[in-house]
Amino acid sequence: MKMTARETYRLLLVDDNRDGLLVRRALLEELGHTVDVAESGERALRLLEAGTYHVVVTDHCMPGMNGTELIRTIRKASPQARVILLSGFVEGMGLTEENTGADIVLMKSAREGLYLVRAVNRLMSPAPRRKPPTPQKNNGKWRAAGR
Repeated sequence: MKMTARETYRLLLVDDNRDGLLVRRALLEELGHTVDVAESGERALRLLEAGTYHVVVTDHCMPGMNGTELIRTIRKASPQARVILLSGFVEGMGLTEENTGADIVLMKSAREGLYLVRAVNRLMSPAPRRKPPTPQKNNGKWRAAGR
């Protein structure tokens, strides 16, 4: 299946694995996107303060600030930011859009590139996106809405 971008976007990739960053960057730049990379959540926040991105793609497992912590920080500053979370342990860690705050959670796999391109295009489509979950109190404990 041919992977093509409808339009070009400015993307921020965040991962402590340089090889993963290089492969994703090459794929997305080949489609015409402008891509910046950060090897940590802290570096990503500095880049976000300095510029505007259409989509942030972050790994989950990173030293220091993990992907979920990065997403929470991004959402405080920009609740409508578009964020994709990547992990090799989606099922094992029970990572979902609801418990991470990501718009899309993707499993790292051999087909990751195809899924990533589709996810970026889906987030940038004019169709309405799902709103971030709203915490609700249940028996003294907070939980995500709809659970």
